[in-house]
Amino acid sequence: MKIFIKPFFLILILSIYSCSNKKESQSSKKSNDLINETSPYLLQHAYNPVNWKPWNKKTLDLAKKENKLIVISVGYSACHWCHVMEEESFENDSIAKIMNDNFINIKVDREERPDVDKVYMNAVQLMTGSGGWPLNCIALPDGRPIFGGTYFTKEQWSKVLKSISKLYNEEPEKAIAFAENLTKGIKESQLITLNKKTPTFTNNKITASVNIWKNQIDTVFGGTKGSPKFPMPNSLDYLLRYNHQFNDKSIENYLENSLTKMAYGGIYDHIGGGFSRYSVDEKWHIPHFEKNAI
Repeated sequence: MKIFIKPFFLILILSIYSCSNKKESQSSKKSNDLINETSPYLLQHAYNPVNWKPWNKKTLDLAKKENKLIVISVGYSACHWCHVMEEESFENDSIAKIMNDNFINIKVDREERPDVDKVYMNAVQLMTGSGGWPLNCIALPDGRPIFGGTYFTKEQWSKVLKSISKLYNEEPEKAIAFAENLTKGIKESQLITLNKKTPTFTNNKITASVNIWKNQIDTVFGGTKGSPKFPMPNSLDYLLRYNHQFNDKSIENYLENSLTKMAYGGIYDHIGGGFSRYSVDEKWHIPHFEKNAI
C-alpha cells in the first residue's frame, strides 16, 4: 500500500505545481486594449502580442494622427479559421512586431459590429470575388480599404504586411488612388437601379439554365461536385419546384439522393437537429465547426 501512496502524492504535487506555473505565466502576459471590451471574441485576443485596439473614434483618430495604415481583422467566436490564424500569426511575436511597428491594428467582432463587417466584406468581395472569415483588410489612415482577403498563413500574412507597408511608405499616391477607385466601386455596388423592362419568362429559358446546372451536380454523393459541400437549401428548394413543374426524373432522383446523403451524413445533428454550415469532404461525413439551424 505504501509503495503506491508515495507515487500518487508525488504526481499530485507536480500537477498542482504545473497548474500554478501555468496560471502565473498567463497572468504575467501583457494585455492589449481589448482587455476592456465585453465581447468574448475580442477578449480572446486580449493577450495577443499584437497591440489590438477596438473599433472606435479614438482608434481611428489615432491612425490619422500617426498617419499609419490600419489592419482591420474581423471574426467571431465560432469561426474555426479565425482561431487558426490567431494561433499561427496573431500569437507570433515576429508577426506582432511587424503589425505593431507599421500599423494601427483593430479587432472587430462581426456579431457585435455587423455594419463594419459589411463595409469591408463588400471591399474584399470586389477585390477577390469571394469573402469569408477571418476577414482581414488593410486600409488607409482614414479607413478606406486598399487590400483585403480572408485566411492567410503566417508566411503569406508576413509578406502582405511588408509589401503593403513598403508601398505606402514609398509610393503613397498609388495606395490612395487604389482606395479611391475601390471606394467608388463599393458605393456603386450598393446602388439599386429600377428595371423598367417588362420581364419575360419562358419554359425554354428555365430548362436551359437547369441543363447547364446539371453539369455541376454530384449524382453520386449529392450536392455540387467536389468539396467542400454546402447544403444550399435555396438551390434545393428551387429544383424541387422545377421538378414539380417539369416532372424531370433526373432532378427528382438527384434531390432524393442529396437529401438522403445529407441526412445520414455527418453534418446533421441527430440530437439537437439542424445542419452544420457545410461538409469539408465530398461525402458529407466531416462537418465544419459552425452550425446553422436549417
